[in-house]
Amino acid sequence: MTRLPFATTDVFTTQRYAGNPLAIVEQADDLTTEQMQRMAREFNLSETIFVQAPDDASHTAKVRIFFPTAEIPFAGHPTIGCAIHLATKRNGPGDFCDLITLEEVAGLVPVIVTRAGGAISAEFTAPKLPVPHPGDTGPDMIAAGLGIDVGEIGFDRHRPGIFAAGPDFLFVPVASLEVLERAKPTGPGWQDLIKHANESVYVYTRGATSDYQARMFAPEHGMPEDPATGSASAIFAAQLLAAGELAEGTQALRLAQGVEMGRPSEIGLSIDVKDGAVQAIRVSGSAVPVMSGHVTPPAE
Repeated sequence: MTRLPFATTDVFTTQRYAGNPLAIVEQADDLTTEQMQRMAREFNLSETIFVQAPDDASHTAKVRIFFPTAEIPFAGHPTIGCAIHLATKRNGPGDFCDLITLEEVAGLVPVIVTRAGGAISAEFTAPKLPVPHPGDTGPDMIAAGLGIDVGEIGFDRHRPGIFAAGPDFLFVPVASLEVLERAKPTGPGWQDLIKHANESVYVYTRGATSDYQARMFAPEHGMPEDPATGSASAIFAAQLLAAGELAEGTQALRLAQGVEMGRPSEIGLSIDVKDGAVQAIRVSGSAVPVMSGHVTPPAE
């Protein structure tokens, strides 16, 4: 049976064993959906990305992205990590600026990858703009689901909201970093919350060394906690707009995630606003390779 090359990389960090780990499986053209899903469960990382030949030869690659439990149309940390991996292979060890164009289920995702003086980073433009998503954002339900007090939810003009752009997230602002550290999925309250609101919950507050610090819980998707969530970071733009945090023009923010679980991640977020509406969202970050080898796919 054919063995396929794979690599793992830690994304949204410049340090190995920090950030969000990603598995990249190449030459995946002949894999079935079931084989990819079983391999993603075997890697058991928050996401695994499978690289195939592009449908359009002018693009770099077609990719499919999987949670351990299901395929998803788009995700940020696989996009960043895979683009850096492919650009590094294509350009070698020197400095470069390269356009990596990925055909994702959600649409075409252009990624600019740059290496200068040994530092490498990538920035993608989100393929969809976020819109409001239905669900119950009642503070009593949220507090019970996260094991915090109702009075600890919200700060300034920030209130809970649900937004989607492919994936969807419940955004929960909390009053302080201390509350953020205590928040976690809690018993029957959590089950009630995800039944009425959302299975992916992004909890955030103002950061000490970043603009915002966040945690993302999605145990039903095989992620008790995600060290860095690029798609949620992009959709976070809608939550910030609703809170009155975005002025006209372009604003650049720094987000921290994964701190409480010992895998600190650094995410760049750039948002274009015109006439009070989000026009474009870009997410940026670095990645560092960790391991590589070959994997034998499961039998069909």
